[in-house]
Amino acid sequence: MAIALVHDWLNQLGGAEDVLVELHRLFPKAPIYTSIYDRQRMPAEWQNWDIRSSWMDRLPRVHQMHQPYMPLYAATFAGMRIPDEYDLVLSNKSAFCIGVRVGSQARHVCYCLTPTRFTFDFAAYAKRESIPGPAKAILPAFNAVLRAWERQAARRVTRFIAISREVRQRIRAHYGRESDLIYPPVQVTKYTVSHECDGYFLIVSRLLPYKRIDLAIDACNRLGLPLLIAGDGRDRPRLERMAGPTVKLLGRVDDETLSRLLARCRAFIFPGLEDFGIAPIQAMACGKPVIAFAGGGSLDTVIDGVTGLLFREPTADALGAALSAFERATFAPAAIRAHAEKFSAERFQREMTQALREHGLNGLR
Repeated sequence: MAIALVHDWLNQLGGAEDVLVELHRLFPKAPIYTSIYDRQRMPAEWQNWDIRSSWMDRLPRVHQMHQPYMPLYAATFAGMRIPDEYDLVLSNKSAFCIGVRVGSQARHVCYCLTPTRFTFDFAAYAKRESIPGPAKAILPAFNAVLRAWERQAARRVTRFIAISREVRQRIRAHYGRESDLIYPPVQVTKYTVSHECDGYFLIVSRLLPYKRIDLAIDACNRLGLPLLIAGDGRDRPRLERMAGPTVKLLGRVDDETLSRLLARCRAFIFPGLEDFGIAPIQAMACGKPVIAFAGGGSLDTVIDGVTGLLFREPTADALGAALSAFERATFAPAAIRAHAEKFSAERFQREMTQALREHGLNGLR
């Protein structure tokens, strides 16, 4: 069975790209169809992969700023036809790549990271992406067309697989489709249980407004708690202005530094509403508890009182109360690690292969 992979864009690294790595490990001969591919920003070993980008690769500064071109992606994928030689098209979708055309005999399985936020949650998307006023006024009307197009594209998909219960509910609400559930892969074997603790709380994240890192800074400022923040992004200047004397922004860190930070933190803070969340699982693989907002993927990954604590309102007050409660709580590192292993990359590959075979996709190669 010949397989092709589809991915929205390749100009930044995040959870979607972690999934793509595991899909490529499962199907190393499969070409990857995408809209844009920034070879300089992506890992060097990817240059040995069969990555096939679209005409959008030639647009001015599209690799550095892909958001202004957002309305073009739907048209690009709507016009992208995967050759008839492929029996299975597996899309790794957070945006418009669901719209690719496949051969009449091919099956299209969508691993859905989320229905497109630009289309179905434009108000929140526009707020966090700082879309200029004139565009913000025009785009909602355009989005009515995009929503109709995306729902039509979803009807052509053979089967959906969701990354969390939250995303499964969105697929049902926006597309009217049911879905399987397979949690994303996390490289838990890279980490070991650590009983070391340097007393700081930790965040590892891209620094974007919707990540709500401001809540953690505000709470730790008030309580005088040490907080280290690893990562970079356009929200960094604002967060640096907010940071008090106990909060330090580290910028991007290498893998060795990340492992050390995770191993020696007191707990990991995950304050935003996320579809899933890879970094909290990495912390739990080190036996470290997670303090997370009780919404989205955190409801799948954090067991309140066992692997961490959940706070119910997206406010600094609620997070501060959870941090205060954490002072009185105790956690078993071995139990936290055992929970993290349920999200391993090996488990992902096994469940993905089994799901494809259950849908009649035998002879995978």
